[in-house]
Amino acid sequence: MIIRDLENVPTVDWGNGLSRRFLVQSDGIGYSVTDTTVRAGTKSRLEYRNHLEACYCIEGSGEVIELDGTVHPITPGRLYALDQHDAHYLVASEHEDLRLVCVFSPALRGDEVHSLDEHTSSAY
Repeated sequence: MIIRDLENVPTVDWGNGLSRRFLVQSDGIGYSVTDTTVRAGTKSRLEYRNHLEACYCIEGSGEVIELDGTVHPITPGRLYALDQHDAHYLVASEHEDLRLVCVFSPALRGDEVHSLDEHTSSAY
């Protein structure tokens, strides 16, 4: 059994926020669980080429924007899943941080960070 508390898990500054890595590859479970904060007013172009990801919003607000311009508002209680390795923009509200619980499959190593550029998707 694995028991972890927020204040004791590794925290990674992924570029536009913090990712607390609760479960990673070395735990041997096959998926990762993170508690991720996206800083207010930031916009990140992302694409997970090697992972599928699902994110459940627990705090704050923002949007997930598909590259074709389709906008999906994100508020507490909403989940979105990137089931096709979808390239997207993750945008946090100007007024508050966005906080997500994220699951990655397969598991993250745990030290990944993004290389953010508005014209190219950051991937890992």
